Amino acid sequence: MLSKACEYAIRASIIIASESQQKNRPGLTEIAEKINSPVAFTAKILQKLVKNKILMSIKGPGGGFEADKNALGTIRLIDIVLAIDGISPFSSCSLGLNECSEHNPCPVHHKYKPIKEKLIEMFDKTTLEELVNAYKAGKTFLKLPDMS
Repeated sequence: MLSKACEYAIRASIIIASESQQKNRPGLTEIAEKINSPVAFTAKILQKLVKNKILMSIKGPGGGFEADKNALGTIRLIDIVLAIDGISPFSSCSLGLNECSEHNPCPVHHKYKPIKEKLIEMFDKTTLEELVNAYKAGKTFLKLPDMS
């Protein structure tokens, strides 16, 4: 449903917001490493998040990326998705058909529609603050533990 870029954007936002709460500003390379993403790809993603005012980029010594600690409760997961993927994850056909609607439904349209509505609601009601708090409490993770 979400693009790889959007998955990375959500993970990067959680990392940056978590670091911001500790008064740290991680740099591009550190973020890319923590979310297991190529640096150039991460740069493009972060650029979109900054442009959409989800994150801030601070230049110069001591610079890096940060999130407004006071705004974490107002930044919703849907804001990140819309900044990266636009509306398509929520409006496109689940079977990938070009034309799918109430009047011209695909075979799974009516079964998938209520699921999609619940997903939109979850993305809309979930804040970056919630995700960061669960991550910092060790209730969620962003990288699988090394099993070697």
